[in-house]
Amino acid sequence: MENLDLACAELGSALATIGGVEEKLLIDALSVLEEQGPYAFFLYLKARGGKPGGAISQKCYEFLRTHPTERALLRGDERDALAHVRASLADDLDGLLLARDLLRQALIYACYHSRTRGGLRRGR
Repeated sequence: MENLDLACAELGSALATIGGVEEKLLIDALSVLEEQGPYAFFLYLKARGGKPGGAISQKCYEFLRTHPTERALLRGDERDALAHVRASLADDLDGLLLARDLLRQALIYACYHSRTRGGLRRGR
């Protein structure tokens, strides 16, 4: 059985090491995810995140394409993350909720990693 919490921790660690990522961006993205869901999360990162947001989006997108390993949440070969999220999770409520939970856990770990490293700026 796959330990998804550990996978989220690894993703969170990777997110915290992306160059130019500020803690504020991670917290804002987490808020959007909590309040409005995975599609809004990816859309927010595309609209507001600039280069760091794009890198966060790409890592999260690849994570959902490969996890859980037995049945990845995003199936198919869409190149556009937004289209892929829409197509894969639109009629799969369990998958949508699992994707939200996994991304939330990874972003929480990313915030913790950023604080322990002290290397990220808080931003405004």
